[in-house]
Amino acid sequence: MDEDLRQRLLALQRKDEETRAVLLGDGSLFDGYAAETEKVHVRNARQLMAIVEEVGWPGASLVGEDGAAAAWLVAQHAIGLPEVQRRCLELIQEAVAAGEAPAWQEAYLTDRIRFNERRPQRYGTLLDWDERGELSPWPIEEPDSVGERRAGIGLPHLEEALEFARAQAAAEGAAAPPDHAARQREIDEWARSVGWL
Repeated sequence: MDEDLRQRLLALQRKDEETRAVLLGDGSLFDGYAAETEKVHVRNARQLMAIVEEVGWPGASLVGEDGAAAAWLVAQHAIGLPEVQRRCLELIQEAVAAGEAPAWQEAYLTDRIRFNERRPQRYGTLLDWDERGELSPWPIEEPDSVGERRAGIGLPHLEEALEFARAQAAAEGAAAPPDHAARQREIDEWARSVGWL
């Protein structure tokens, strides 16, 4: 195992989590994509891509399961860099096939990219506020078989995950946007501005 590389990846994850905690603490976490968060996500993504250029995808045998999970988190949060997320998905797919990453990482990144592209997701991992003001899954492609897809990669039942996410959102003080349609337009505009659409 490359302990130095593992520690570098864990430091990126810590910076991400620390930034989120500061915004949660000052009450601004849910006010849109904060500039400070975006800065951390972009900086982390660029560092991850430098690592990938050097060693390929940092899988579990190279950086341990926690280091590999940190790499995935950085990729998952690189939402402002479509080329990075798409490349990381390719690499994670290879890592899953090689037993170097769990399949849920591929599922989450697949759904994140589909959301950013404003397409239905496959696994129901991405939640958003719906027209009724409830935290709900972003539309799912072939929703009748989502339970099978989730079970096939070890994810809990969608209703269980939804219940957990709603409880966490409530505990953190997250609330539905006052104007659902306006929020969706903002997301669409942002997606166009960074190249997803």
